[in-house]
Amino acid sequence: MDFAGLQGRLLGEARRRIRAGELTERGLARAAGISQPHLHQALGGRRRLSIEYSDRLLRRLDLTVPELVAAEQPGPVVGYTELRYTERR
Repeated sequence: MDFAGLQGRLLGEARRRIRAGELTERGLARAAGISQPHLHQALGGRRRLSIEYSDRLLRRLDLTVPELVAAEQPGPVVGYTELRYTERR
């Protein structure tokens, strides 16, 4: 399991809870101290979260890294295969 896989599971759990009505995207972003557009793009696979933002999301969702590793049904990793980062000059 690599970091991208763990982040995919984290975002999958966030998407699941949002779809289940347990929380809203806006409320989660606010509680985690992440801008709503940034979280929206991460949930849609168009952007990755920094380690700091991932930690904030973990805490807000009351999850731990071992729980993500042990998850049997990971959420879909949307867009990560298409993401390409280039260095800015």
